[in-house]
Amino acid sequence: MIRLHCYYSLSSPWAYFGGPRLAALTQAYEVKLELRPFDFQAIVPHTGGIPLRTRPQERQTYHALELARWSKRLKMPINLVPRYYRKQALPSDWNKLPGWTVIAAQQAGLDAQALSHALLKALWVEERDTADASVRVEIADSLGMPGVELVTAEQGDLVQAAYREFSEQARLIGVFGSPTYVIEAERFWGQDRLDFLEERLIELSRI
Repeated sequence: MIRLHCYYSLSSPWAYFGGPRLAALTQAYEVKLELRPFDFQAIVPHTGGIPLRTRPQERQTYHALELARWSKRLKMPINLVPRYYRKQALPSDWNKLPGWTVIAAQQAGLDAQALSHALLKALWVEERDTADASVRVEIADSLGMPGVELVTAEQGDLVQAAYREFSEQARLIGVFGSPTYVIEAERFWGQDRLDFLEERLIELSRI
């Protein structure tokens, strides 16, 4: 079975756009997907990435333009300035928390990809604060998952150890943007590289 790792932040609009296609690819091919939320703010400054809030205004404006284009192309709605996206990254763990929820779901053998997409959609479309524990509980519950149990597990040793491991692996392999998909040490940065990712999956499925 092909192992696919997805390194990303639960504040990434590109991870939101890529979610449905990623789920479809994992179903179409024999893929074992592991979602790997990581500490984006801590890692990418050391690997060449530039967090959105630190980019010049001209680049931030172009970023919004690209989001609008992809929203139209994919027919996926998005708020270009979502209410609960913290450009100043305060509190510092605001986008770590939903990532921990996803890891908890994955460790429990639940559909972490479905939960991940629902959390990203909540932030970028539904104007919901995914840093709020009650919101994460509601979203998990709506998918038939034990929301309270997952949120309780976020601070546990297993989830925190996995988060640290994913962050360190992201640093070691040179992840500098979200989402970055990795197959056999080959990186594919951005949801607009999913065509290349599928080509690689086709090649590997023929071996």
